[in-house]
Parts: sequence; structure tokens; C-alpha cells
Amino acid sequence: MVQELKGLDTEKLRAYWSYNVKLTTFTMVVWFVVTYVCSYFVKELNSIVIFGFPFGYYMGAQGSLIVFVWLIFNYAFKMNKADNTYGVEEEEE
Repeated sequence: MVQELKGLDTEKLRAYWSYNVKLTTFTMVVWFVVTYVCSYFVKELNSIVIFGFPFGYYMGAQGSLIVFVWLIFNYAFKMNKADNTYGVEEEEE
């Protein structure tokens, strides 16, 4: 893969990698908070009621799944945009 990227500027590749690390870190922090922090504070979250359901139950049943799917689409969208910006997009066949 390095041979394929020889035509690109080293600084541009470093900026691309830096962006990738920041986006991955953000994604993992949100995942951690939704997975572990929400379940740790479920008793406190149950005092909040949304559409008649306790918030802790809602996050476990549907909310966390919605956040996880959003994380996947957000990461894919932003990385495709970064690929185009930094010139490392995949070639169409």
C-alpha cells in the first residue's frame, strides 16, 4: 500500500492519519459512554421519563442501538469525505 501512495505528500498523509485517529478516538469515547456509563447510572437515568418509558430502559432497549448505528454512518461519511479531501480515495472499477 505504501508503494501505491508514493505520489502523495508525506505531510498530507500525516494530516490524514491525524484526522483518522481523532475521529476514531471520538467514536470510541461516545461508544464507551453509551455502553458503560449509561448502564452504570441506570438507576439515576430511570428517574427521567421519555414517552412513558424510563430513560435507562430506553437507552438499553433502543437508544444505544440508535447511537451505535449513527456512529457507524458518521464514521463512514466523514472518512469518505476525508479520503476525497486528502486524495486517498479508492478508485472506482
